[in-house]
Amino acid sequence: MDNFTASIETLFEKAEDYTRTTAELVKLNAIDKSADVMSSLLSRLTVAIVAVMFVLLVNIGLSLWIGELLGKSYFGFFIVASVYLLISIILYTFKDKWIKIPISNFIITKLLKKK
Repeated sequence: MDNFTASIETLFEKAEDYTRTTAELVKLNAIDKSADVMSSLLSRLTVAIVAVMFVLLVNIGLSLWIGELLGKSYFGFFIVASVYLLISIILYTFKDKWIKIPISNFIITKLLKKK
């Protein structure tokens, strides 16, 4: 009877260790996936910020150049702003197809990626 009791205690200890190890592994995998997704998003955000700064400066130059061609500098800014209004209407119309779905797919792919 002592052997049987000892065997059951050993079995419970191993099951407890297995459960603890599995929980720790799940936690570490979640941390790894979260870090991977966040680092990818932050690196893309950094590149996007630099690109936005470039586009901003090019737009100011373009606005001033168009304004100089038309005789009044504010005409150039109105024309560039109108182009951006048109772009924003188009983006709003297709936001799910062009923005939401690709970002969702990117995050899901990163989370489900095997190492």
